[in-house]
Amino acid sequence: MCKTTVMARILTGIQSTGVPHLGNLLGAIIPTIEMSRKESNKMFAFIADMHSLTSIKDGNTLRENTYSVAATWLAFGVDIEKNVFYRQSDIPEVSELSWYLSCFMPYTRLQLAHSFKDKSEKLSDVNSGLFNYPVLMAADILLYDAEIVPVGKDQKQHLEYTRDLVDRINHQYRQEILIKPEISLNDKTMYVPGVDGQKMSKSYGNTINIFESDKKLRKSIMGIKTDNLGLEEPKNPDTCNVFRIYSLIGSEDQKNELDENYRKGNFGYGHAKQSLYELICEKYGNERELYNELMSNKTKLDEKLNFGAEKARKTAKETINRVRSVIGY
Repeated sequence: MCKTTVMARILTGIQSTGVPHLGNLLGAIIPTIEMSRKESNKMFAFIADMHSLTSIKDGNTLRENTYSVAATWLAFGVDIEKNVFYRQSDIPEVSELSWYLSCFMPYTRLQLAHSFKDKSEKLSDVNSGLFNYPVLMAADILLYDAEIVPVGKDQKQHLEYTRDLVDRINHQYRQEILIKPEISLNDKTMYVPGVDGQKMSKSYGNTINIFESDKKLRKSIMGIKTDNLGLEEPKNPDTCNVFRIYSLIGSEDQKNELDENYRKGNFGYGHAKQSLYELICEKYGNERELYNELMSNKTKLDEKLNFGAEKARKTAKETINRVRSVIGY
C-alpha cells in the first residue's frame, strides 16, 4: 500500500523595504528557499507590500521594492510550482479577514505590543497601521491555514496574539474555524557583518548589494573596514571583516587557502577584498544575471506573481467563506 506524503504548510512573510542585500540573502532568503525544497514542506511565501505601507509612502518606491524582492527570490530558485509565492496586496481576502480578526482583538493587547512601543518611540510617522500590524499579520497566517510559522524573537509576541485569536474565535463559535499555527522560533539567524563590522543592515548603511554593477559592487567591497597592518605583515583572519564575510560564502578549501595567505604575510587587505569580490561574482554570477533580466521585464515578474496569487486566492477564498458563514455573512 502506497503512503501518502502529507506536506507541512509553512508560511513566511518577506519585507519589501528595498533591494535585498548580502545579509538578507545569507541569513534568510537562501536558507528559506532550501527549506522549501524539502519534499515534506509546502511553503506559502508572500511579499508583505501592505505592511510596507506603514513606512513607505511613495508608490514608485514601494512598487520597485516589491519587484526587487520578487526578482531576488526567483533568481535564487524558489519553486513556484511546488510552493505558493505571491504579493500580499493581490489577495483582497487578507484585508477582509483582518477586519474580522480586529473585532476579536482586545485593544489593550495591541497597546502592549513590544514592536509598536519600540517603533512609536523611534519613528516620526506613528500611524494606526503600525498599531494594527499584529492583526494584519494574524490574517496573513490564518487565511492559509498555516501550520508552521518561522519567526525571530521580535515577532514571537505577534504569533502568540495570532494563537490567542484562534482560541477566542473558535471558542466563541464552538467549532474549529481557524487553525492554530505552531511557532518555529528562529534564534540562530546567521550574523553577517557589514562593511563597517556591525551587523549588515539598511538602517546602518553598511550593506553589500550583489545585484549592483561590477564596478559598484567592487567599490562596496573595497570599502570594507580593516586595520592598518602593512602588506608584508602576517594578519589574523579571525578578526578581519573581509575574512568573516568570505568564510560565510566560500568552500572549506577556499577558506583554508585565504586563511593561509593572511597568516604568512605579503598579502594585503586589498588582495583579500579582491578575492571576496571574485568569489561573489563567481558564486552568484547566474543569480545576478537572472535578477537583472527579471528587473528589466516587469511583465514576466507580474506573470509569475499572478500565478502565485491565483493559487493563494483559492485557499484564501475557502477560509474566508468558512469564516463568513459562522459570523453571519
